[in-house]
Order: sequence, then C-alpha cells, then structure tokens
Amino acid sequence: MGLVHISIIEGNPHLRSLLAWHLQQAGYIVQQCANLQQARHALSNRQPTLVIIDSDLPDGDGIELCRTLSEQRQSLILILSARNGEKDVVDALKAGADDYLKKPFGMQEFMARVEALIRRLRMSSVPLYLDYGALKIDLAQRRVQFRGEYIELTPQEFSLLYVLAQAEGNPLTRSELLRRAWPDAIDNPRTIDTHVLSLRKKIETDPRQPSLIQTVRNVGYRFNLEVLQDLSTPTVAPSSLNTIANNGHQTSKIPAQSMNR
Repeated sequence: MGLVHISIIEGNPHLRSLLAWHLQQAGYIVQQCANLQQARHALSNRQPTLVIIDSDLPDGDGIELCRTLSEQRQSLILILSARNGEKDVVDALKAGADDYLKKPFGMQEFMARVEALIRRLRMSSVPLYLDYGALKIDLAQRRVQFRGEYIELTPQEFSLLYVLAQAEGNPLTRSELLRRAWPDAIDNPRTIDTHVLSLRKKIETDPRQPSLIQTVRNVGYRFNLEVLQDLSTPTVAPSSLNTIANNGHQTSKIPAQSMNR
C-alpha cells in the first residue's frame, strides 16, 4: 500500500499537535490544518489516505466537508466531535464518515480507530482511480489525464507511470521497475531507460530537462510529486507561502545534488 498520508483538520492547536505526534510516532505521514480554508487548499493538492475532521471548525461545519470528500470517494474519513447525541452520529455517518469518535477520548482508542480504518483499506480492493493533483490515473479505463488533458500512452508506458507514481516519490531501481511494471521477465535493465525517455516526451514540459520523472544517480528513477503539487497550486506571493507553512503544512525536499537530470 505504500506510505499512509493522514490529514488532521482540527481547530484546537494543542489537540491537533498531540494527534499528529502520536500518528507520526506510528509511522504515518501527517499534514495539519487548523480550519476549512487550510483544509480545502491542502486537499486540492493531494488526496490523503485518511482525513480526520473536527465537526466544529472555526470557519465552518466539518460535516459539510465530510460530505464533499465522501462524494469524491477517495479518502477514509474519521469524525471527531463533542456532539454526543445519537442524531449527531447518524448524521455524520450518513454524510459519508467511516467512523465517529466522541470527545473527550483517550489516545489509545484514537490510535485503535485509525489503525482499524487503515487495516480495512488494506484489506479492500485496489483503488480504481488515483488523483495526484495535476496528474490523474484511471486504473479501470487505463487512461491518464495530465493538467486537464488526456495523454495517449502505450500499455507499457501506463504501467511504468503507475508504478513510479505509486512509489510516493521514493526512488526505484531499474530492476525494481522491471519487476513491478513489466508483465514478463526481462534481463536488460536498460529497457527502462528507453521507456522513460518515451514517457518523458509525452508528459514533460521539456523532455531534455525533465522535472517529473527524475534520474537518481546510481539508483534509478523517481517521480517528483512536489512538481505535481506546484502545478496544481495557484501562484502566490512568497509571504503567503510562509504563512501557509507556518500554519502546519509540511513539505519534504530531495537534495539537489542527488539528482542527475
């Protein structure tokens, strides 16, 4: 299943930080949002595995956000709420929540609920649609949409792109790519280079200076998810970016010297 990304949308900063710390200790990748505005911005760039939503946010109703996410059917949803009535629970479940945890709660129960949801996802069927912002991969139709346009790929190019994207930005060796993306055993790892070159010509702005499919020196290739997020995000002033970062958004960087484009 790969790395599990979790978004916490909680107005209480102390509770939000506490939940994030426990989740990070358990090995999850965590993004924090303090309100609906931050959540919409974050979720427009990337759809996490699990979204944890406080029902009462400073700038709106968390249940409405739950309903919107449920219609997209791409993330599990756990509602946290001080509303303890039966009707409140029923309304949240009808809005698409996968689970409902009443406040106050203990950390052991919270982690058990999260782990149960992730376990349920791992036992379910493979998702039929992947959304990486600017890149959308339809596994049922085997179609790829990039920046709003459908890209014609060969079956092998599609498999290669899917495996690279599923690696969540982690570099894969040529041998790993052959094993995961090719239906038949192939002895020549350089076959990967030929297909990567062909794929770059179709999805890179400048195939001679690729930014999406990057060569990692002495390793293989990685798919640059950071670029996809940049392509999906409207241009904002640097001061605005600093404000966003200070409000809990986390980014990761790969040292530039490790890349050989």
